[in-house]
Amino acid sequence: MEKLSKHAVKLLNSKIGVKNLLANKEIDLKKVLNRTRYEQELGQLQAKLVRLQTWVIENDKKIVIIFEGRDAAGKGGAIRRITEHINPRHFKIIALDKPSTDEEHQWFFQRYVNHLPKPGQMVFFDRSWYNRAIVEPVNGFCTDAEYQIFMSQVNGFEKMLIQSDIYLIKFYFSINKDEQARRFEEIENSPLKRWKLTAVDKRAQELWDDYTKYKDAMFESTNTELAPWTIIEANRKTKARIAAINHILRTIPYEK
Repeated sequence: MEKLSKHAVKLLNSKIGVKNLLANKEIDLKKVLNRTRYEQELGQLQAKLVRLQTWVIENDKKIVIIFEGRDAAGKGGAIRRITEHINPRHFKIIALDKPSTDEEHQWFFQRYVNHLPKPGQMVFFDRSWYNRAIVEPVNGFCTDAEYQIFMSQVNGFEKMLIQSDIYLIKFYFSINKDEQARRFEEIENSPLKRWKLTAVDKRAQELWDDYTKYKDAMFESTNTELAPWTIIEANRKTKARIAAINHILRTIPYEK
């Protein structure tokens, strides 16, 4: 094995490093170092997120962050790391189930408007109105007319949000087909995670190309200058989480 640098030794002797060294019977120093670097960087970024939230609260700011991506892309895990240490009284995580009968007859965006942030609040959408751009048409949950109406309205809707002093960030977590299959297998084999697999998830692999077609159409129509998409390469969950947090910190002018 190569000689460890002073920095690597320091990392291994840190509280996080020792914890990771003791986590497994068989020690893989490379994995331990990578995990320790990740947890250390994550902790530093989470401290900045606390400062960002303080700025949001003190200045009555409103933030909406939406997380889109294929099933098992790591959206929920990223949201958990982002919100892990911020004040729970000043943020909401929204993961809407299928619409009720009343909601089906409302303006499509109305159920999302009801969850928009109050001044001093951050809202994280674990899937958002963009369900109608990809998941619904792929799985036959909406008509073509409903899809077309949504696509004609969504940019105007987001423009109204931004003009109402809402900071809007749109993430798309991107994974490849093999990684999705691997994650599905891992979820299915875990008694603690098996509940996550839905009927829609189980069809995701066979409908991969359909999802791709609608995803590309979504990007082409809704990647606007005012409300652009940020694509997060998510085959490695740790890198994806760090990238998402860094983007939030760069985008929201909390230090000014």
